[in-house]
Amino acid sequence: MDKAGAYGTKAADTDFRKKWDKEEYAERAQKKDEEERERMQENEERLKQGKRPRKGKKTDLPKPTQLMKQRDAPLELDKNLNKTMVVQNPGGRGPGQPGFFCQTCDRTYKDSIGYLDHINSRAHLRALGQTTKVERSTLAQVQARIALLREKTKEAASAKAFDFDQRLAEVKAKELALREQKKAEKKAEKEKARLALIQDTGDEDVEMAQLMGFGGFGSSKK
Repeated sequence: MDKAGAYGTKAADTDFRKKWDKEEYAERAQKKDEEERERMQENEERLKQGKRPRKGKKTDLPKPTQLMKQRDAPLELDKNLNKTMVVQNPGGRGPGQPGFFCQTCDRTYKDSIGYLDHINSRAHLRALGQTTKVERSTLAQVQARIALLREKTKEAASAKAFDFDQRLAEVKAKELALREQKKAEKKAEKEKARLALIQDTGDEDVEMAQLMGFGGFGSSKK
């Protein structure tokens, strides 16, 4: 009698296991061997010509057609800092792995330093069709840039002065409100003391209290 396995099937039944396509993997291995054979033949020719052999697969990069350009969007290297994320593609290649993924070169880097070095490298720029040379600015471009920076500096100075005046007005208003509050509290304490004294001494001691100087409490005189 066959015993039931942990997956609800017979112990001798192995249909739940992953099936491998032997023909597909044999075809992949054959293709890889052919590529390696071609690379070795190419390296032999390069050695005969006095050139260094290639270490890996040759990648046909487009010829650069433009100079190096400034990045328009921020890199946002710290956007996922101190966050918990679910790894969607832990064993494969491409996006979804932990780290920084370069869509252009289809590579993932484990830290921001490696990713930053890559996007500034010659290989990445070649993949974008750019060279490592920077465009030389003209006189008109330099003048326009200086005018823009001056305008930004002027706006920042105006905003700073406005903030200072507003802050000073807020401090003065707060001090005035605090003085008025203390004045009202002091007046209330005097009035409370006067009423307590009148209640304790009675009507007969009112004149004595006035002679002692308590009669002026609660006066409307300003």
